[in-house]
Amino acid sequence: MTKEYNTTKGIVSPDDLIDRLIDLAIEEDLGDGDHSSLSCIPKDEKGAVKLMFKQDGVLAGLKIARKVYFRIDPNVKLQFFKSDGDFLSFGDVAFIAEGRVHSLLQAERIVLNIMQRMSGVATQTREYVKHCEGTKAKVLDTRKTTPGMRVLDKMAVVIGGGVNHRMGLYDMIMLKDNHIDFAGGIEKAILKARTYISQLGRPLDIEVETRSISDVETVLRVGGVKRIMLDNYTVENTRRAVEVINGTVETESSGGITLSTIRDYALCGVDYISVGAITHQIRSIDMNLKKV
Repeated sequence: MTKEYNTTKGIVSPDDLIDRLIDLAIEEDLGDGDHSSLSCIPKDEKGAVKLMFKQDGVLAGLKIARKVYFRIDPNVKLQFFKSDGDFLSFGDVAFIAEGRVHSLLQAERIVLNIMQRMSGVATQTREYVKHCEGTKAKVLDTRKTTPGMRVLDKMAVVIGGGVNHRMGLYDMIMLKDNHIDFAGGIEKAILKARTYISQLGRPLDIEVETRSISDVETVLRVGGVKRIMLDNYTVENTRRAVEVINGTVETESSGGITLSTIRDYALCGVDYISVGAITHQIRSIDMNLKKV
């Protein structure tokens, strides 16, 4: 039997998601004990480690690192020298952690895995944002994230200067090509969505994916939509669509937009440009935690 999910229930806060993620990360790494440390380091040995960048990039994940250390051992002391969003170069030290060596070593790989990925996402996002400077276009993330890591990926996007799109399927109605095709067309999909929202009694914005100027005109005629997505449009057609919409609803360019093309789309006057690559085609930033 297929399980049906009620969109009005089971919505977890970002903090809850982060806590559950950290618990899982500790459980999968620690198991029944850190036998490497237990075998050769006295239980009450104290020490300190520093987190150092080994390549240039945007720092992201300090708040999560703090949560990891304190979840493992609330007596660990942290001294931060940098802030999330700072651009660090090779050799820069972000923080020093002091406490029981066992605790520092148990947290080490979890902290590095999280911060390396988050810093990679923030660094990639920063590059796309730079290419949009001088325009009104904001860089959006997508749902193309690693399962379970979405909340951290989206935090990193904001640290990098981007803007979060919907967190999941529950906080916005986004009528994409498959929804439209299964519903019987754009008009039917929008009207059904509007009826659904009315019956649900919960305010949800509607975004509609379009594939042509004709689709755009249909959306405008039907109405009740907050944002129109211009999916896989050429730059020329994007410019035409923006002129047709004329500021009546928000606009979003999407579909295969790269660093080499994003500025051309931004100059068309769109409000948003969604880029899946900032979360699913990133390179983690190399860093390490070494004894002070």
